[in-house]
Amino acid sequence: MQKLFILVCCLLGSGVAMAQDNAIAANGNVRVVKDSRVDVLIKKQIYINTLAIRNQSGFRVQVISTNKRGDANEAKAKVMQLFGDYRTYLDYQAPYFKVRVGDFKTREEAAELRDKLSDLFAGGVFVVPAIINVSLDKELSNEEPY
Repeated sequence: MQKLFILVCCLLGSGVAMAQDNAIAANGNVRVVKDSRVDVLIKKQIYINTLAIRNQSGFRVQVISTNKRGDANEAKAKVMQLFGDYRTYLDYQAPYFKVRVGDFKTREEAAELRDKLSDLFAGGVFVVPAIINVSLDKELSNEEPY
């Protein structure tokens, strides 16, 4: 008897509960109800994706590696004066100060700058792998159209 009662209640309940309102479905309009926090999450994900684009593996040109901060600052200033269109970085990896130039995706691009800088620095100029900063504008301009 109890099973029959539960079956009847389920049948009556399913007739009352409907997934769609026929009046709304008839005219073709759809009303979406969403939490406003979804928009915030979407914006955060877009920001995270742009950061992932900006920090990629690539190459930089290392012009000096020294344990004297003054020498490293002089080398950085010299590179900034002569090659102002490239970003210059002063990294400290104990006990050395390293001056690195540029953000290149390929070793060949970095090799071109290395050849230009090799005459200016006697200690040796090397292409080294690094995590590079790629501007979003530069990344979007390099994409091929679909």
